[in-house]
Amino acid sequence: MATAPERPTRGEDRSFSELLGEVTGDLQTLFRQEIALAKAELREEGVKAGKAAGLLSGAGLAAYTAVLLLSLAVVFGLAELIGPAWAALLVALLWAIAAAVLFSSGRKRMREVSPKPERTIETLKEDVQWAKHPTR
Repeated sequence: MATAPERPTRGEDRSFSELLGEVTGDLQTLFRQEIALAKAELREEGVKAGKAAGLLSGAGLAAYTAVLLLSLAVVFGLAELIGPAWAALLVALLWAIAAAVLFSSGRKRMREVSPKPERTIETLKEDVQWAKHPTR
């Protein structure tokens, strides 16, 4: 009498499904970690961009003040050619120097801002390599 081919027992089916569940869980964990890393990198770059924008805003305010005071200095200088105009000119020049320093600092910091999450891209490349060759 011929015997029927052996079927896998329930334990073997469950081992495979447990293994599949474990791999799926690991992939979900890896995906969540990558998302968390991307969020952290973007937050860090956002803080740098915010600080640079603050410096550039300060430079804009200082430049506006310089223009206003320089205008007043020219008016006073032409009107009277006495001390108050030179005082206003001195203050305006100080504001112009402050504007130049703030603008230079803000521009330098803005150049340091990177919109790409570099570490996340690197780890995603590593994940792709691992997925292609998981036994290496």
